[in-house]
Amino acid sequence: MSKLARVFSGIQPTGVPQLGNYLGSLKNWVAMQNSGQYGELFYSVVDLHALTVPRDPRVLRQETMEMAAAIIACGVDPKRSVLFRQSAVPAHTQLLWTLGCITPVGWLNRMTQWKTKLQSQNEAANLNAQAAQGLLAGLLTYPVLMAADILLYRATHIPVGEDQVQHLEFARDLALHFNKIYGQKMFPPPQSILTPSKRIMSLKDPLRKMSKSDPNEMSRITLSDSDDEIRKKIKRAPTDAIAGITYDPKERPGVANLVGIYAALRDINDPAEAARAMESMNNAQLKDAVADAVVGTLGPIRDEMHRLLGDKVYLEGVLCANEAKARTVAEESWREIAQCAGLASV
Repeated sequence: MSKLARVFSGIQPTGVPQLGNYLGSLKNWVAMQNSGQYGELFYSVVDLHALTVPRDPRVLRQETMEMAAAIIACGVDPKRSVLFRQSAVPAHTQLLWTLGCITPVGWLNRMTQWKTKLQSQNEAANLNAQAAQGLLAGLLTYPVLMAADILLYRATHIPVGEDQVQHLEFARDLALHFNKIYGQKMFPPPQSILTPSKRIMSLKDPLRKMSKSDPNEMSRITLSDSDDEIRKKIKRAPTDAIAGITYDPKERPGVANLVGIYAALRDINDPAEAARAMESMNNAQLKDAVADAVVGTLGPIRDEMHRLLGDKVYLEGVLCANEAKARTVAEESWREIAQCAGLASV
């Protein structure tokens, strides 16, 4: 990988991350930082994206700080990576509008996330005729802001999971569309870094993805859980009556989820390999092994996160310093984009 490569990735401020966030995103951020393969890394807490769902302002601010503390606690070094709050860099929304003005509505209507929301709303409309008109514009234009996040920094490489590939393709298409309209190679089409899929399922229903939105707290492990809470949640996770340990997500989803968590934490790329090493275990032994792996990984992260949240002045100072770095890059980029589009480029 070229040292000129520039990485951008963002995560919504949902408060303290859960295990799926850590394995699906944050662990990969740290690995990219420590690999030495990339020139610059920009990691953002994308608080503007969070506004697509109405939020209590005080809660949003608190959850933004919790997410920032968790990112640092996981191993992202603010001296080696640029960690910042999206809303602290005004050029994100300036580019959002500029790109939105050249984005065909048909492109937005094809986005899976929008179609899913629309389908859900239309189903609700069977009971309420006005419900179909209730979707917010932010949900429709969300992909444009995501593209602006990437293109503002002329990012060349974007870490994505399988469920995010469509958004990156949208950003690539929009970059090429802008370049064609204005006759300049303003934006490099960003390339994907397909991260290992770590789809962590609920500890109560292994057919559903682990999520902070699940009302049942026993369904997920968060980075703030105590060792006892972690062990209790894993002990109560559903398995089955089949003897031995195998990795079969279709026939044995509960066992497969636990094996998948263990493999991800132990850096075993193939969960089936982890299952073969544990095939003689019973379910209780499997749960003990998984709990040990989770506690061993998350315990130090939790302690560091609590330390950072206990010193808000320091945490705010770290973010402000990094946001100044992000603004320097973003404002220089925006001046070039504005000049290209015929806007004021002061």
